Amino acid sequence: MQKYARVTASLITDLLRRRSRQSSRLLSSTHILDHPSSSSSSSLMSSSSTHPLSVATINDKVLKCEYAVRGEIVTLAQILYCNIGNPQSLGQQPITFFREVLALCDHPAILDRSETQGLFSTDAIARAWQILDQIPGRATGAYSHSQGIKGLRDTIAAGIEERDGYPADPNDIFLTDGASPAVHMMMQLLIRSEGDGILCPIPQYPLYSASIALHGGTLVPYYLDEATGWGLETSELKKQLEAAKSKGINVRALVVINPGNPTGQVLAEDNQRQIVEFCKQEGLVLLADEVYQENIYVPDKKFHSFKKISRSMGYGNEDIALVSFQSVSKGYYGECGKRGGYMEVTGFSPEIREQIYKVASVNLCSNISGQILASLVMNPPKVGDESFESYSAEKDGILSSLARRAKALEDALNSLEGVKCNKAEGAMYLFPRIYLPAKAIKAAEAVNTSPDTFYCRRLLNATGIVVVPGSGFGQVPGTWHFRCTILPQEDKIPAIVSRLTEFHKQFMEEFRD
Repeated sequence: MQKYARVTASLITDLLRRRSRQSSRLLSSTHILDHPSSSSSSSLMSSSSTHPLSVATINDKVLKCEYAVRGEIVTLAQILYCNIGNPQSLGQQPITFFREVLALCDHPAILDRSETQGLFSTDAIARAWQILDQIPGRATGAYSHSQGIKGLRDTIAAGIEERDGYPADPNDIFLTDGASPAVHMMMQLLIRSEGDGILCPIPQYPLYSASIALHGGTLVPYYLDEATGWGLETSELKKQLEAAKSKGINVRALVVINPGNPTGQVLAEDNQRQIVEFCKQEGLVLLADEVYQENIYVPDKKFHSFKKISRSMGYGNEDIALVSFQSVSKGYYGECGKRGGYMEVTGFSPEIREQIYKVASVNLCSNISGQILASLVMNPPKVGDESFESYSAEKDGILSSLARRAKALEDALNSLEGVKCNKAEGAMYLFPRIYLPAKAIKAAEAVNTSPDTFYCRRLLNATGIVVVPGSGFGQVPGTWHFRCTILPQEDKIPAIVSRLTEFHKQFMEEFRD
């Protein structure tokens, strides 16, 4: 590994030098309250080239947008990925029932063959027929309704109702290519100019800062409390809201990620009720990122959707505007490449709903395989179905293994000198704080990069392990973190722990004050 690391280091030296002048801090290039961006197209170096496009002439909002989980550290390596929530790339197997249904829907000619009965479960065959009957012409290669196939939205709405215990309307469901396009759609709807702000957690998933930047808005940060397990305090929300108002920012919405990314906390019901009440009183749209709703690893916490919480408080569509995001990429399914997801939009007037539909129709429709998967995720096999036992075994096996991996990595990180890691209650990540020696911070400054990026580069060069610097997610100034996924397969965790431990010891000795 040491030989490989030396080869890797020599190959990427030039790239590191070229990138060393670029800020690795995602939030420094996004328009954020109290830290307005000073860059503009006029301040960029002009080009004498006759080519119609140059860095000086493209949309300045694109230049401001960064996405740390596929940023500099990842660009430098194709080795051992602990940087992104991409389960199947690290060996997680897809759920058999879901893939059987997808295969049958994509090639319906085999449904009538006798040998199909021996290759596929009877409930997968029945579900494929049911889905195909909902698709005009039974054509999965054709465009669908821009909101998604009506029968699949019916299924998803029924699944939401079963989960929450409150009614769901299929007309509130917009099927999308993963949750990301849905987030962009809502930012496009909400943001009119830099005078419009979106309250976002810090640390946050870079999709939000990137989409706010792309659509020309202002990120209004609220800090999660690391000392209380990344707690979300409504007093902090009120403080940041008032600060934004005092600067003339019109705050339109509040983003809440539950379970948290990159922080892994699961909100308590009381806390969720406080958040709902805050949004109602302040007239904010609540944007609820709930894509990790299946990923809960502690017995004393359960997932509760914000829709369920708001309805349990007696609030309906006339009381609060709420958008819930779900994806087939996370959970126990991990179907990232299939690009399926949806948003449930409630509390908006018919006129606004028409505008959302118009924006959705610009993209014609989301992909059909992703739509089918979203319906399967919200309506998996039930007790009595032929596939139920195998489905349950696969699901439970994946989730229990993720819980063990989270605990193993958490314990390993907390055993390192100068590292403190909160419990991973949910999601797919750990976000440890690293207390770096002053000499390491000075060494990072000498190469014009942030200390956590400096640490992550050194880790990559020495071990081949790819993690994401905390500066890409935002953090309290003067603190340093990195995000590490819990997704490498369980038999690889000991090797990751061993490499990380040895590297960290050497790093701390090298830069000891």
